[in-house]
Amino acid sequence: MNETPTRAYAEIDLAAVRSNVRALRERAPRAELMAVVKSDAYGHGAVPCARAALDAGATWLGTATPEEALALRAAGIRSRIMCWLWTPGGPWREAVEADLDVSVSGTWALDEVRAAAREAGRVARVQLKADTGLGRAGCQPADWAELVGAAVAAQAEGTVLVTGVWSHFACADEPGHPSIALQLTAFHEMLAYAEKEGIEPEVRHIANSPATLTLPESHFDLVRCGIAVYGVSPAPELGTPEELGLRPAMTLKASVALVKTVPAGHGVSYGHHYVTERETRLALIPVGYADGIPRHASGSGPVLVGGAIRRVAGRVAMDQFVVDIDGADVSAGDPAVLFGPGDLGEPTAEDWAGAAGTIAYEIVTRIGGRVPRVYRNG
Repeated sequence: MNETPTRAYAEIDLAAVRSNVRALRERAPRAELMAVVKSDAYGHGAVPCARAALDAGATWLGTATPEEALALRAAGIRSRIMCWLWTPGGPWREAVEADLDVSVSGTWALDEVRAAAREAGRVARVQLKADTGLGRAGCQPADWAELVGAAVAAQAEGTVLVTGVWSHFACADEPGHPSIALQLTAFHEMLAYAEKEGIEPEVRHIANSPATLTLPESHFDLVRCGIAVYGVSPAPELGTPEELGLRPAMTLKASVALVKTVPAGHGVSYGHHYVTERETRLALIPVGYADGIPRHASGSGPVLVGGAIRRVAGRVAMDQFVVDIDGADVSAGDPAVLFGPGDLGEPTAEDWAGAAGTIAYEIVTRIGGRVPRVYRNG
């Protein structure tokens, strides 16, 4: 949108997205880069961020659901798009007709995409997912021969083209974790078997954001970058965004809705978990957990108001929370910055994650649809 809203808005810096993609490409110079734009680009806006990432050199886009991928096609984006979260009866034919690359973890999915390809009179682009140790989607090593054999047969009949073999790390955000080497070994073995049986994948990939940043031996032909594209550190152990050469793209802002003076001993918000120690001034911030502000950050979430960091006073409610501004010169309409890059001393998404006992991924992704996105540097 073009006009700046008055209640609250998330400012998305598309120049930061482009800069992050370039920085990640430098970390994996011999691999292509997939920008993962699932969950509305981690809350940043899928279509604008997809276009910014492609402008900066990403050659693939990734989504979880086929509906997310089809929405990108509907917006006119023609790049390679992969989607991986399928359930029986999903929109396979639509995906085939839209030239999406679809992930297959078992023979049931391969059967459904083959049927869709026959109906559409098209060749389906398929990527085989290997479960190398994460234990979520993906084909177990014990079942790999069956899936690969079925895929080879599907290629022979002309309904399927296997464009990729891939997997996903469980602990790449924990440097030195023993599962990393075990998963790489398993991926090499499962990939070698598939190639021996006649699969010639266009891309082989296992690296996510943390692996892109720290495990060059995992880069193969393609790296899949999600949270790092938006300038958020994949894990505190890996470094801050600045230390990783990234810049946060989202700044969450609100306008102070009310300022008032209350006496000592006054309870604040539900349950009176905060009671004023003296006469003080309270500022009302008009966002709450319906907007994605974590209720778990009640009493601890940081906000830049009146030139200083204040903490949520009492509970975060559905639509609003309160901060104790003491004697600060703050008026209704003044800006409150919940998080951003930190350039002006404002909190970061990582600060809110610490306050809520979660990860920064969740902080940016959960910012809801009633918070408008305002795009800069498009």
